[in-house]
Amino acid sequence: MTTDEYLATIDALVVQPFPEVTYVDACGGGGPEHHVRELQVSRDFWDDDDGQAWVEAEADLQACLDDLAARLTTRWGNAFVVDLGPYLSAGCEGVPVSEPLDYLSQQAVSMQVWPLPDSGRWLALAVGQADKELPLILFAAVGQASALDLNTSGRS
Repeated sequence: MTTDEYLATIDALVVQPFPEVTYVDACGGGGPEHHVRELQVSRDFWDDDDGQAWVEAEADLQACLDDLAARLTTRWGNAFVVDLGPYLSAGCEGVPVSEPLDYLSQQAVSMQVWPLPDSGRWLALAVGQADKELPLILFAAVGQASALDLNTSGRS
């Protein structure tokens, strides 16, 4: 897909109503307060003995994320970075974690977040991987402002 196609997917995602029940489909999932889409998925790395394929795939996905981030920053201003480590730790300790933070924290280390003006939502981009042999994924996610404790200005 092209950057414009990714942006069209993001544009649809940010205005789409949240589903009443949690679901998973071929390109992501969602639930009562979130959407997650896999924008780009690399190959797997079962046979990547020297790690070169992973390095190349990570560079490609990061370049795509950077391009999208530049375009989204033009629209909504600078993103802020959310460290997903505390959400992962909380979930592992049995503390309930809001979606999509619980899911993303199991895939990625951090995410870039743009508060969406006048919507009570935020959009995030992240590159993650569930396990070292599995594909790298560029995620777009939309969540409720309350999941990140954003105030009305969109900042925590």
